[in-house]
Amino acid sequence: MIYGQRIRFRAPEKDDIPRFVAWINDPEVRRGISLFLPYSTLDEERWFNHMLDRPLYEHPMVIEVRQPDQADSWMPIGNISFFDVDWRNRSAEFGIMIGEKSYWNQGYGTEAVKLLVAHGFQSLNLNRIFLRVFEDNPGAIHAYEKAGFIREGRLRQAEYHQGKFVDVLVMSILRSEWHE
Repeated sequence: MIYGQRIRFRAPEKDDIPRFVAWINDPEVRRGISLFLPYSTLDEERWFNHMLDRPLYEHPMVIEVRQPDQADSWMPIGNISFFDVDWRNRSAEFGIMIGEKSYWNQGYGTEAVKLLVAHGFQSLNLNRIFLRVFEDNPGAIHAYEKAGFIREGRLRQAEYHQGKFVDVLVMSILRSEWHE
């Protein structure tokens, strides 16, 4: 487990699949990620089994929040992961999904991003961590900026998203810019 102030990361289990499917199939949740079609439990099981063949450092981690007044009770609220790790250039992209909407706008996404960045720089010895985000997702952009990411580029009309073409912003943080 990887622990933060109010959250922790843990490995996903097969028991998480129904929860992941519910999150992915919620139109409000799906609006912030690249998936655009409904996902079945069978689709998610296939993804899960394929994910197990990837290197451990590219496995997603479940984001859990400590439940108030319950010392060792944790609630899964989303997931986060590195992918396309480039070891020669010490670079990785990451993605995050907060699927439990009742936990939106409470700083959990920012805390999760900061915890993943610390893990990337301290444990994986990365030099650059980057992401892509839809321009029409100001909440996510704000959370990434609070975590120290800067906008470094714009991919014009790169995604057809919710009936229109939208720009995709590329944001990154370098080890030299990171403050614990």
